[in-house]
This record gives sequence, C-alpha cells and structure tokens, in this order.
Amino acid sequence: MRKVLLACIAALGMGTAGAQTLFTFGKYAVSKDEFLRAYNKNKTAVSNREQSIREYLELYSNFKLKVKAAEDLKLDTIPQLHTDLDNFKRQVAENYLNDEKGMRALLQEAFDRSQSDRRVSIISIPVPLEASPADTLQLAKTATEAYQHLKSGKDISTYGAGNLSWKDLGYVTAFSLPYAYENIVYALPVGSFSGPVRTKNSWIIFRVTAQRPAAGKWKIAQILFSYPPEAQASDKARIAALADSVWNLINQGASFADMARQYSNDKLTYLVGGEMPEFGTGKFAPEFEEQVLALKTDGMLSKPFATSFGVHIIRRISQSPVPSDTSDNTFRYELNQKLLQDPRNTVARERFAQQIRPSLGFKKTNLVSDADLFRYADSVLLHPEDAYIDKLPFSKKNVITFSKQQLSAGDWLKFAAGYRSGNPQYKGETGRELWNKFVDISTLDYYRNHLEQFSPDYRFQVQEFRDGNLLFEIMEREVWSKASEDSVALKNHYEANKSQYTWAASANILIVNCASEDAAKRAMDALRQNPDAWRALADARAHEIQIDSGRYELTQVVGEKDPRFPGKNSFSPMVRNNDGTAGFYLYLQEYPAGEQRNFSDARGLVINDYQLVLEKKWLDQLRKKYPVKVNETVLKSMF
Repeated sequence: MRKVLLACIAALGMGTAGAQTLFTFGKYAVSKDEFLRAYNKNKTAVSNREQSIREYLELYSNFKLKVKAAEDLKLDTIPQLHTDLDNFKRQVAENYLNDEKGMRALLQEAFDRSQSDRRVSIISIPVPLEASPADTLQLAKTATEAYQHLKSGKDISTYGAGNLSWKDLGYVTAFSLPYAYENIVYALPVGSFSGPVRTKNSWIIFRVTAQRPAAGKWKIAQILFSYPPEAQASDKARIAALADSVWNLINQGASFADMARQYSNDKLTYLVGGEMPEFGTGKFAPEFEEQVLALKTDGMLSKPFATSFGVHIIRRISQSPVPSDTSDNTFRYELNQKLLQDPRNTVARERFAQQIRPSLGFKKTNLVSDADLFRYADSVLLHPEDAYIDKLPFSKKNVITFSKQQLSAGDWLKFAAGYRSGNPQYKGETGRELWNKFVDISTLDYYRNHLEQFSPDYRFQVQEFRDGNLLFEIMEREVWSKASEDSVALKNHYEANKSQYTWAASANILIVNCASEDAAKRAMDALRQNPDAWRALADARAHEIQIDSGRYELTQVVGEKDPRFPGKNSFSPMVRNNDGTAGFYLYLQEYPAGEQRNFSDARGLVINDYQLVLEKKWLDQLRKKYPVKVNETVLKSMF
C-alpha cells in the first residue's frame, strides 16, 4: 500500500486557484490548471484520454480530501514536519538562484577552454600582510616598472630591482587555476604577458609560453622513493641506486604492484600496487607531468626520474582524451559538477541578482553617505563585536530597502566585519567591491526567503512536498497503523475472505548469502552433502554465511515466465554481486497451487486488503463532510 502511494505522491502537487474551477470539495476549489499540472507530471501514453482523466480526477480528489483531513487535525503544525519542509526549501531553492543563460555560457566557456592546455609562467612580487602603506606603494611601483621593462622587450633578469624571475607553472586547463587567473591566461596570445595583477598577498604578472591540444586524463601507477627532510647528496645517490635496482627487477619480470607494496613511500597508493586516482593537466608539477606524457602506450614503464619529492618510477595504465563533441553528455555533466563547486558560479549569481533586483522593490537610501559606510566598515575591523556596532550613531538607519524588508547600516557593518575576519573568500576587496557583494548577497537572500511569491514552479514543489508529508502522516494514523495493529479485525477479515488467501505453486526454499564467491562455493558443497544440516552450517560459519528459510511462491524466485519447480534439493545458479558477495537458492520441497494459507502466512496480504477497506470507509466519511462537485463543462474541455 505504501509503495503504491509513493508512486502517486509525485503527481499530486497542489497549486493556486485558477480562473476555471474543475471541482470543489466543500467550500474549497481546485482549478483546472492545478489539476492539469499534476496530471501532466505523471502523464503516460493512453488510448482513452477521457477515461484516463476521469480516473485521475478520482485519485486527485481523494488526495485533496486526505490532505484537508490532515490540516483539520493540525498535523501541519508538527515540529518535525516543519523541519523537514525547511530543509527541503533550502535544498530546492538553490536551483532557482542562478541565471540559467549565464550558467550555460559558463559551461560552454569551460568546454571551449578544456579543448586546449596552456603553459604558464609567472613573476610574483610578494606583498607581506604587515607591509606599511609606503612599502605597499613601493611594491606596486616595482610591479609596474617590471611590466614596463618587459614591454620594452627586455628580459626580466636585466631588471635591477627585486631579483625577479619567471616561475614555470607547467600546463594548465579549465579549472586548474582560480577563475580570475584562468580568464587572464586564456585571453593572452601565446608568447605574451599580462599587466600586474594584485592579489591578496602579491602582485603577479602572467605569461603564456605555449599551447597544445588538450592532453586528457591519465591513470598511472607509481613507486616513490621519497627523500628524507634536508636530504644530502649522499642520501639522494643512495635512493637513486635503490630505484635503479627496483627498476631492473621490474624489467626482469617482477610485479610492479608487488614492488610498489614493498618499496613505495607513497602512503596513499602503495597498498593498491601504486595505482593513483585518474588526473589531468595541471594536477602535478611540470617535471612529473612531462614524464607521464612521455609514456605513449598503456603498460609502458618510465625510467627512474627525480623531482623535489624523491625518485619516481611510473607505469601508464590508461589515457583518456578530452571529448571534443559538445553533445557528450558524460563530459558536460562532469564540467557542470565542477562548475557548481567552483567559485566562478558566483558570476552567474551576481548577474542574476542584478536582473531580479528591480522586481524586489530594491532601493538604496541616502540616509548614510558612502564615505561613512566605507570608513566605518574599515574601523569595525578593530571592533567587530555586534555590541560596538549597535552603538554607532547611524547603525539603525536603513541603507537598503526591499518591498517587505529593510537593512540598516548596522547590518552592512556586521557583514563587512564578518566577511573580512578570517574568511577564506576575502580577497582584499575595496569598500565599494565589498558593498556590491553585500547588495548581491542581500538581494539573493531576500529572493530566497520570498521565492514562493516569485516562482510558481518553486511554489508547486514546496506545496507538493508539504502535502506529501501530510498525506503520509494522516495515512499512518487513519489507515496503516489501524490496519496493522487491530489483530481481531484482521482475523475477522481473513475468516470472511479465506478463499482469497491461497498459495500459488510454491516451495520451501533456502536463501543463502555469502561474504565471497569462495564462501558460497563451500556452502553449496556442504549443502549438497546434507541439506538438512543448514542450520548447523549457518551457525558454524556465521561470519561469512547467512541462510534464511521460508515458503515462497515460485513466481517470486524463479520468475513469471517459467515458474516451474527446479527439483527437490536443486540449486539455482550462483549470483555474483559487484561488492564481491555471492548467493544462491536451494529448493527443498514443492507445493501445488491452491493450498490454503494459514493466517500467519497470509497476514501481509490481509493487512494490505484491510487497509483498502479502512481507506474506503474513511474516504466515504470525508466525502460526506466535504462533498465533491465536478464542473463537467470544464472537465470535458480537457478530453
């Protein structure tokens, strides 16, 4: 009964009343639009549309009556149901807080960039957090002068200040770098460099030195002979000699996996024969990636090579190219998952916030000047406490208003203090940039909190979830619990309808589940020798074998196409599961169709049938309390 209800709930959403009323129950009306939304959501191909709609109308009107009964009992005030609904709203609301067009553009951009890899070098000029204003200004001047030096065609090594040099980052691709840096890198022609870019802790100049078609992803295994801390030349020579010895052993036929388990210092991979998770461009240092690229065929082994971590021996397992077909759904799904977890999706959210702001009644007041807003936002870094902010002379003045909400200067200052205090997302934004972020976040928060007002689709989903929970709660009270707990009524129903509870062709069967295929084979051998000793077998080997016995109709275990008894003491084919477990059936005794089920055997069937009896009686009462009247004219317009 519960499973049947589960299949129906998804279709039984409740909407707002429309112009055309399809039916009423008591003084409550249901519109044609609401009904069609629910009907079409669960729509299947039908040969008789009128019959299908009339049958669904019966189902849907019953649903509305049950939900109304739950509301009459104030079940919608149950705290747990409120908690469940709030959690659902939070989860679903996130799907409505992005600009779909913007997200599609970001996805296409990521796809386009994934088709090529770019080799990047940088010049980095650190800006210490404790730097004085004078020092900060001087470092900015150094970055500008270095850029001008490069623009004049000179090498950075000839620039006199700062002892600057290019650092090779290797090849990168989409999602390898923070989005702001990725935009710079993919906008630069090969061989060119960017102007100085200010980050939280440094000035950076980017240069693109090469481009190649996307290299794809690799699956490799490695043996790492790691250097000890502060390794000396003698240490490195000793480790290189050991790596050469192991490399020779592998070439002479030793198992790479065995050598990895015995010698590798990579604690994450040595137990699995050195196999590393699949990775792509930009994951590891350039010198490591170059050795991977040099392996042209699966199974190919590298010679030992050194990096800053130690000496490596790697073996190629597989290589997967980057799909170039935009219709490759698997690759687009992978990119979309990365996009959803990447800060760049805030770009789409910011655009969306700008688009929806006018419809929310947004206004910025002039009660506090921008100068004061930004000046005090800096000062509260020393006193971020709410109590201090609340005492400021203008903290209660509104700075932003929406149709149904106002935000004060105090709200802004608390946001600024919280965002700048230990927030990993803080990137040294100016006061204006931080204000824009506050406006965008406040806009999205207001929209989220009033989403049912702005999005009919979201409103339907929330109502559907709410009503589904109420339906389960009321069914549990009025039908399911009553049916399963009333033993006297169940026995009376069984006696009155005894002829309905007979066995189809059936058998006594042992269902054997084992921890491994080997355990299953041993269990099968033991049961062949003595099927009657299955209990002793299960007890003796409880750590790896579970055996359940019972009488089952053959259609349940053999299948409906050919439900014949396989033979006494015969075994089903062994089933091997993906998790390494295995199992089988042992058929013990056959019973012909038509034998009477006793009450114990029939109890589950009796409960299901008695639930239907109770539900019908209950619905009859509800239809008397809330008479259902259908507008036939509106109904026929849907055929």
